Amino acid sequence: MFKLWLIPLLPFLGFLINGIFGRKLPKLVINAVAIGSVVASFLWVALVVGPSTDWGEHKVQAHYFTWIQSGNFNVGWDFAVDKLTMIMLMIVTGIGSLIHIYATSYMDHEGGYYRFFAYLNLFMFFMLNLVLAANYLILFVGWEGVGLCSYLLIGFYFHKKSATNAGNKAFIVNRVGDFGFALAMFLVFINFGTLNFNGVFAAAPGKPVETLTAIALLMLVGAAGKSAQIPLYVWLPDAMEGPTPVSALIHAATMVTAGVYMCSRSSVIFLHAPAAMQVVALIGLATAVFAATIGITQYDIKKVFAYSTVSQLGYMFLGVGVGAFSAGIWHLMTHAFFKALLFLGAGSVIHACHGEQDMRQMGGLRKYAPWTCLVLACGSLAIAGFPGTSGFFSKDAILTAAYAHAPWMFWVGVVTAGMTAFYVWRAFWMTFWGDYRGHGKPHESSWVMLAPLMVLAVLSLAGGFLFNVPEMLKDMFPEHGEVPEEHMLMAISVAAGLIGIALSWYMYVVNTELSGKIANALGGVYRLVNDKYRVDEAYDAAIVEPIIHGSSAVLWKTIDQGVIDGAVNGIGARAQNVGGLLRRIQSGNIRSYATWVLAGSVVVIILMGIAGGVR
Repeated sequence: MFKLWLIPLLPFLGFLINGIFGRKLPKLVINAVAIGSVVASFLWVALVVGPSTDWGEHKVQAHYFTWIQSGNFNVGWDFAVDKLTMIMLMIVTGIGSLIHIYATSYMDHEGGYYRFFAYLNLFMFFMLNLVLAANYLILFVGWEGVGLCSYLLIGFYFHKKSATNAGNKAFIVNRVGDFGFALAMFLVFINFGTLNFNGVFAAAPGKPVETLTAIALLMLVGAAGKSAQIPLYVWLPDAMEGPTPVSALIHAATMVTAGVYMCSRSSVIFLHAPAAMQVVALIGLATAVFAATIGITQYDIKKVFAYSTVSQLGYMFLGVGVGAFSAGIWHLMTHAFFKALLFLGAGSVIHACHGEQDMRQMGGLRKYAPWTCLVLACGSLAIAGFPGTSGFFSKDAILTAAYAHAPWMFWVGVVTAGMTAFYVWRAFWMTFWGDYRGHGKPHESSWVMLAPLMVLAVLSLAGGFLFNVPEMLKDMFPEHGEVPEEHMLMAISVAAGLIGIALSWYMYVVNTELSGKIANALGGVYRLVNDKYRVDEAYDAAIVEPIIHGSSAVLWKTIDQGVIDGAVNGIGARAQNVGGLLRRIQSGNIRSYATWVLAGSVVVIILMGIAGGVR
């Protein structure tokens, strides 16, 4: 009735058309296909599926065909829509449409134009399958699909070794997390006999806590890979090698939030596994703090926002871990607004500065790109949690829930909020204030790029007020009780954000030499943080190099060359030696052949005589 299959099918058709025929199509047609397919999907969700759905406790489900039937293992290609699904669908298709429009101008002079939009449409197809899935296996198909598209888009500039390395890194690290998720699905089927959400969630309360804890922890491994949490966060900062629209769509607004969505979708399992919930909260909080400290020291504008994404994802996991699932989803939505804005705004800045990404080579851009300056100010206010902005509502909901769970978590979260405000506004001051320090003359971006930024700016400022997610999802997730100190907690978190903004203004506008003095005073500590705690180097030394060395010294030289090749070559050598001996017998001399025949006859007669004597 609702034709849910149309939602992912439309972007898939866009992928097929541009992927197959795009090389011969004019850009106008490529744009129409790429943007039109995503906008059509958004309109179908907004105008048909949403208004026609009964938003009671029941959800709309659709079964299309049986995909796998083996014994008692039955998986159908089933879609389902409830309130949580609708929120995700609107985010994915809505933000996706804006980013597609922006990309038509940003990527206008790039090679492989049709290929880029084919990949973007393919990503939308897989992400929408992930969100619409009514069972874990269909969700896993979308999960793996967005990972594939991430690899393709991160490595889009395949002529750059850094881009191909980043794509490989993202793919490999995500495979580690996906292995955990696959094990979780195996455990789910073994213990529940089904992978359908309805069956699993209905039976979960009656299962042993140990079983649910194991499943939840394995799901967390998958979520940590996809949503860049400790220890699997290392791929996301390197993913900035991809084009900026990719950073905005995949690595800020949609794909990286898949882990948060999956944990929230599986809330019944997590709520009955309190130990796993605690682990989720601790990992989220640790990731938020860890990434925020790194963001303070970075100079690449995209890297600053990349570590900000890792940190904000940590906030979402903190919300999920303390049981505030609706607050986590609320922050997922508001983060999609302001982080997509920040990344696309960074792309506008890079475009204005002729490809420069180092903030030390910027400055004074408010004179040359005033609209970009304005919209980035809106995004920076939102992520800093300025009162009334979207980030203020969702961040405050998470911190309040954290205080109710464990007050110390609230205080760590507040410090992280202050650091977030500091490093985001540090980037703003370095980019737009002072004198221009770069090369060439900066310029404002086209209106095709600016229009989506303005829409996102409005959503960043008013989205939290317009879309009260906890109210929307109050029937799906348990509500938290009132916290008596809520207004005081709100004032403390707001103060932390304002202090962060004020400190960044003083250090990068008023007293610009102070930051250098602090860096010199901190010495090795600053260099350690600036080097991202050398985590990548530690992984290389502890994991990557031993694997490469082991593959070379043991698997290749010892087993492959020594054992396998040695055995094959040894057999060949022995056969050659035997052949050499036999070759000498075949001399072509008739007397020699007669002698051998006579000798053979004598041997046969002797053997026959011996055999007769034995009988």
